[in-house]
Amino acid sequence: MTRFLLALLRLFPREFRRQFGADMREQIVADHDRARARGFFHGVAFGLGTAVDLVRSAAVERMDPTWVERDTDTNHTGGMGMTTSVWMRDLRHAVRALMRVPGFTAAAVGTLALAIGANAGIFSVVDTVLLEPLPYAHADRLVRIAASAPGSDLPDEFGVSAEFYHQYREESRLLEDVATYNTFTNTLRVDDRTERVWMSSPSVSLFATLGADPILGRLPTDEDDGRAVVISHALWSAWFDRDPGVLGASHYIGGQDRTIVGVMGPDFWFPDDRIMLWIGNPMRTDNVRPGRFGLALIARVAPDTDRESLVRELTVLASRLPERFGGSADYARLIEQHRPVVRSLEDDLIGPVASSLWVLLGAVGVVLLIACGNVANLFVVRAEHRQRDLAVRRALGAGRGELVRAMLAEALVVSAAAGLLAILIARLALPLFLTAAPEGLPGLDRVELTPSAVAFTVGVSVLAALLCGLLPALGASRVDLARLRDGTRGSTSGRHPIRDLLVAGQTALALVLLIGSGLLIRSFTALRTVDPGYDLENLYTFQIAPEGRDDLVDGPSYARFHLGFKERIAALPGVESVGIIENIPLNEGVNTTRFVTERTAADEDGGALLGQTFADGDNFATMGISVLRGRPFRAADHTSEPGNAVVSQEAASLLWPGGEDPLGRRFRLRDQEAMWFTVVGVVEDVLQYGFRDTPQPLVYLPMVGPTPEAWALSSPAYVVRTERTGEIGAEIRAIVNEIAPGAPMYRMYTMEGLAADSMRQLSFTMLTLGVASALALILGAVGLFAVLSYTVAQRTREIGVRMALGAQATQVRRMVVRQGTRVVAAGVIVGLAVALVASRALARLLYGVGALDVGTFVGMSAMMMAVGLFASWLPARKASGVDPIESLRT
Repeated sequence: MTRFLLALLRLFPREFRRQFGADMREQIVADHDRARARGFFHGVAFGLGTAVDLVRSAAVERMDPTWVERDTDTNHTGGMGMTTSVWMRDLRHAVRALMRVPGFTAAAVGTLALAIGANAGIFSVVDTVLLEPLPYAHADRLVRIAASAPGSDLPDEFGVSAEFYHQYREESRLLEDVATYNTFTNTLRVDDRTERVWMSSPSVSLFATLGADPILGRLPTDEDDGRAVVISHALWSAWFDRDPGVLGASHYIGGQDRTIVGVMGPDFWFPDDRIMLWIGNPMRTDNVRPGRFGLALIARVAPDTDRESLVRELTVLASRLPERFGGSADYARLIEQHRPVVRSLEDDLIGPVASSLWVLLGAVGVVLLIACGNVANLFVVRAEHRQRDLAVRRALGAGRGELVRAMLAEALVVSAAAGLLAILIARLALPLFLTAAPEGLPGLDRVELTPSAVAFTVGVSVLAALLCGLLPALGASRVDLARLRDGTRGSTSGRHPIRDLLVAGQTALALVLLIGSGLLIRSFTALRTVDPGYDLENLYTFQIAPEGRDDLVDGPSYARFHLGFKERIAALPGVESVGIIENIPLNEGVNTTRFVTERTAADEDGGALLGQTFADGDNFATMGISVLRGRPFRAADHTSEPGNAVVSQEAASLLWPGGEDPLGRRFRLRDQEAMWFTVVGVVEDVLQYGFRDTPQPLVYLPMVGPTPEAWALSSPAYVVRTERTGEIGAEIRAIVNEIAPGAPMYRMYTMEGLAADSMRQLSFTMLTLGVASALALILGAVGLFAVLSYTVAQRTREIGVRMALGAQATQVRRMVVRQGTRVVAAGVIVGLAVALVASRALARLLYGVGALDVGTFVGMSAMMMAVGLFASWLPARKASGVDPIESLRT
């Protein structure tokens, strides 16, 4: 801040700096040090205030120098008069003057308050989510490590396997510590309360890697063997009423009894703030099975380690994995293709949402500039009305600096009132804004109007005062003393380049926002038209976890329970059908593994990489997934005839390329030689992860494996087709309480809701940017309308003369509209040039449309021109109605 303030001294004239620069530099440094010693916010307040004073003083010293020799017999007060008493006097006068024009004051304060309030609200989110450092020790040295394998059929980026963790942790010289982590939901039962909550099962090294310690108790160790749990502060508060006696208590957590050994602080959340508890997972080398990819790694790098050096070291360490841990020839080839992916933890956690938030902050910043342009125009008009008064003050000895200071005082009063109102607006609107925000924003629950946001609001208010008041004040201070011979109070004719420039700037900025909003609207429309392969309407989904029952011991027993429960749901009024699926699209991912056919089984390293899930036969009809060939599962496929399977169209083409008919053909998991499946049906492809992704090739397996112990589908999702999606949940819960008391019912969604959530980041950005665009469009139109209306009012006598000399009403309207059109057209041209650059910031959010889409640019430009023409036509219509006789008489 000190460097910035010293740089502002260059705004003063050279002779002024020669005489006073050294003293000013010394004083600024000393004053800033004293302010910083009192606290951060005192330092910020001093910096903002001093910056404003320096800018004002520099402007005056250039226009009306106070440092030159003056006649001593003149009582001249033309400088800025930076003493507190002089400024307080001007501020009091400004308050009284503004109270005499309540319409002007209300319009100026209201316009600025809306814009500043929007900036304060968005900044609160940006400050908490993006600017606050992560709550971990030396967070700048934390990295996320993933893998890629160019040339393979694996995704562009994927999680590593356990052997990477051991190799990196034991052999790396550039990593101080390494940890694994994951996220999942499972059952938590405390006394009579049973719920499904978010958990993580990280390696016990996670907390040391993050540099985090519990506020109560201890951390898990390898000797705990997965039975020790650390709970979050939120869970401790909500479930245990912050009772320190929670330590040492055992509860049913994640499928077995585990002991709570520690409580983390309120600032600890990882990998996101949904996680309620962490189960310490001992990672042992004797359990490693090479090639089981999908593991998330976090690491702390040594000080002064650059990314390139780390990537080189990890590449070398990974190349030694087959030698240490073995594995197939396919695994060895994959390791040869392996390339480590390293990014900072901050980028990994916040990167996906950062661009949206910066776009929104930029958008409301543009709205603020447009609002300042409008208010500046109001001040220009007000100054022109006061030209005779200013001429009188100038004739009585007031200098230009004094006139500038007096008008700046009015701008400061307006912006101060707007800032106070903006804080209230932001405080009231912020909860609504957060409700519409997409899930997954880290720290969203901690967003509030913090002191930093208030300081930002104060700074923005001061900036608004300068933007709104300085230019009009400088222009109006150039008073023509000839006005004293004029009987009128304002201007009567002539062009007003300052006002036209402000309106053109508003138009350009509004067009930039309109184009951005148009691109997002087109993307949203394109996503809404994507066919996901299943229906979205009238589908209600949920899961239950009937764990701990003595009769649920293997796959067939769970299958009988789920099929019986499904029949109970199907009997409810209004239920058309019910299906069962392990992984609901748009809500859960699926496991991927390699499958081989009878033809490719001999190749130990071959096979197609496919997703796998489990389903019953009614799932396809219930979700609207078309059966293209064969049939879906029958009840017998889950009971007496295990070993049948259904595949998606893409999975079939990968398993049997060349258009072969997959019906009746057999396949198996590559690493399970005895588990063969026969294809009985082929269904259409579906979008599992989102509308932006490509269809996932899927293998649908029955609820029961070839043997009773092969797998047990303990808590699948139920899909209910009904028009009563809003009320069916309570009736289903009643059945759950009857047949499985205490079993948590969770993940209750509608497919329409899941679809909306999957597009929420785009829709949220589109909505916010759309509101900002609409506000900018309205402000721009109002600004143009006000300027032209004032011009018409000032030129009433001229227009009357023209009409008295024979000018037609259409000619007068054309003259006014032409003036407005020129201003709008200039703004549109500038706006298009700016939008060509700015629209690239939206590239990550767009779908089905390019950042330089010609149709959007042309359409929004036409809309801007149309609004400008309408805003020009209204005062033109009024001008054409002028009575020539009456205007000449007045």
